[in-house]
Amino acid sequence: MHVLFLAVVAQAEEAQDAQVLKVSYINIFVLIMHWIPLTSIDQIADIKKLSKTTPQVIFKHSTRCSISSVAKNRLEKGESPKGIYFYYLDLIQYRSLSTAIAEHFNVFHESPQILLIKNGECVYDESHSSIMMDDIIEQSVA
Repeated sequence: MHVLFLAVVAQAEEAQDAQVLKVSYINIFVLIMHWIPLTSIDQIADIKKLSKTTPQVIFKHSTRCSISSVAKNRLEKGESPKGIYFYYLDLIQYRSLSTAIAEHFNVFHESPQILLIKNGECVYDESHSSIMMDDIIEQSVA
């Protein structure tokens, strides 16, 4: 999702007989991460199916952990890549779902953790300070 802020800058310029108002438009694009809430075990099957054609990323986030918040902020500051769906899982609220994800994709549970799903399988996972948007993008096209 992109949000467009339109700023209008007005400058007065002297003309020979009259003052002319010159208006310039500046487009400022702010990239915003579009998170898909992951709240149901039924979504795991959907993620596997969608991953056959489009990379799917699951971010397991603990709302009580400052390291997890730093990782989330780092992802949100990076350029929001096109062609990858990002799911957000609140570990505190959906702990059993987090456990199910670890079992379905055969990964050790960590928090924070990122899982890249392609062709129905987890092909890349990282945790803590190793979570980087550039690495996710690189792995998604590998």
